[in-house]
Amino acid sequence: MINQQRRRILESRVWPHVQMPAQYVGGERNIVVKDHREVRGKLCLGFPDAYTIGMSHHGLQVLYSMMNRREDWAAERVFCPWPDMEAKMREHGVPLYSLETFTALSEFDVIGLSLQYEISGPNVLTMMDLGGIPLEAVDRTMADPLMIAGGPCAQNPEPMADYFDVLIIGDGEPVLPVICDLWIELKERYAREDGSFAEGEEGRKQREDALAEVAQKMDCAYVPRFYEPEYKEGRIAAINRTRGDVPETIAPSTISDLDGMPLPTSPIVPYIETVHDRIAVEIMRGCPHLCRFCQSTVIKRPLRVREVETIVDAAWESYKNTGYNEISILSLSSSDYPHFEPLVMRLHEVFRPLGVNISVPSLRVNDQLKTIPILLGSDRRRSMTLAPEVARDDMREQIRKKIKNSDLIDGCRVAFNHGFDSVKLYFMCGLPGERPVDLEGIVELAEMIATVGKEETGRFARVTASVSNFVPKSHTPYQWNGMQTRDYFRWAHRYMRSLVKIRSVTVKCHDIETSLLEGVLSRGDRRTGKVIRLAWERGARMDGWTEYMDPKRWWQAIEDAGIDIEQQVHQKYEMMDKLPWDHVNVKFGRAYLEKEQGRSTVQLEAMANAK
Repeated sequence: MINQQRRRILESRVWPHVQMPAQYVGGERNIVVKDHREVRGKLCLGFPDAYTIGMSHHGLQVLYSMMNRREDWAAERVFCPWPDMEAKMREHGVPLYSLETFTALSEFDVIGLSLQYEISGPNVLTMMDLGGIPLEAVDRTMADPLMIAGGPCAQNPEPMADYFDVLIIGDGEPVLPVICDLWIELKERYAREDGSFAEGEEGRKQREDALAEVAQKMDCAYVPRFYEPEYKEGRIAAINRTRGDVPETIAPSTISDLDGMPLPTSPIVPYIETVHDRIAVEIMRGCPHLCRFCQSTVIKRPLRVREVETIVDAAWESYKNTGYNEISILSLSSSDYPHFEPLVMRLHEVFRPLGVNISVPSLRVNDQLKTIPILLGSDRRRSMTLAPEVARDDMREQIRKKIKNSDLIDGCRVAFNHGFDSVKLYFMCGLPGERPVDLEGIVELAEMIATVGKEETGRFARVTASVSNFVPKSHTPYQWNGMQTRDYFRWAHRYMRSLVKIRSVTVKCHDIETSLLEGVLSRGDRRTGKVIRLAWERGARMDGWTEYMDPKRWWQAIEDAGIDIEQQVHQKYEMMDKLPWDHVNVKFGRAYLEKEQGRSTVQLEAMANAK
């Protein structure tokens, strides 16, 4: 049931005047198009970023496939348009639409967005506004779609709380079908005989009652309108429920049997190049390690794995249905998969004769690293990516990243002997207790690896040290720590670059302004939502892309919203302080995080005394 009239307007007046129109036309291989008259519910899955990013997100493919396996639901897709497309759509009165049927967002029953990056907040508002949906959740009636969100940014839901009806904590697969069915039941209950819904105050009251039922029946569903922040001395003091029949805290949704959860085996194949043009197969969820800086390892507990044959079968079906020549095995730390070697050997057995490359994007630095280049080979691959995070052993002990430089060096040596000629290393600066010697160690380690390349191949290896600016994230042991300042990061970046002596070594540092904004948005309370609204109203669009980011616009919005950056971002919380995200639970809970923060403090003191 494609909206042909809307498509004709797009074809004649919009697409010819925008860059890369293929990202807006739909019709890709393996899409699912259903007649809306033959389904009970209509769901639009969205990603608040460009098509090239959103179509590379494995989670969207998983949920799309899962919901479209049901005969009674139609699942479609939407992405944030680039500013040129947005301008043309507004000029010609075309609402933001789904790629499958060109249906306006306002005509769906449920819209689900994945919040992966804090700075994408304005894109969410663009999609809502362009789709014909009231921005503020309290302004909607039962005639409007249910706006739900999940993903890592939902772990601190407060900055986006005013704009979503429900934020889902934890795994999305068990929750999405349940909340979709429940919402349809509630819509049917409140619908008039002619299918319309009450408007005005009555309509808003009906929606509030319906959302209360969602909150009561689903302990992983956070409905922000029923939780009111209380502030004291500029910081959050409490999150008070406005009604006693909703949960006091929100529990995470968890898949117990990951292997039993079907993988998408007919993923959509885009017409245009995307960030990841390949088959992606999730082999494991969670991480066996407990690094103190890492939010993902906390929020994705417990560790769950898929069987080797489940993975191989899914990869084979996906290959037959797409024709991709690369398969990527996904997890937080793929080489920690308990059957890693048998899996890689089995994948090579099946796919190497077909010329299909096997990619492992997340390698653990351990003794096993020496075997990985041999297992993978270097077919069409010349570079290896590793994440040592820091370069010195005492700092690794402090952040609880238990790796050894000797394993890293040995693994790179083997890689250079098997055709690899470059290495990308991910580091962080600004960690608690960081010293100049830690920054020096980053350059020393990068140059050491470059030198190993010369020893093995006769020329220095190309080594890129990619250094991110540490942001203390919610639900990590470092959530009480403050973030380093702009001046510190500027000094640290200059200092590391000044130490480089080998030309094949490059130190690339993440943009400081963007990192600081990430700190504001990820550590904010509900008042931070006003910052996002102001930035959007003043033109913030696609700010995750360097060419569109305007930090001055954000800093002005922060000032105008009355946000104290020093207090919100840089000052440390005391252990007993209330945190903006304390009403959201994670496995092991706050007690575990407090214990790890205490151990970290002891180690930092020992490091300081050892100077």
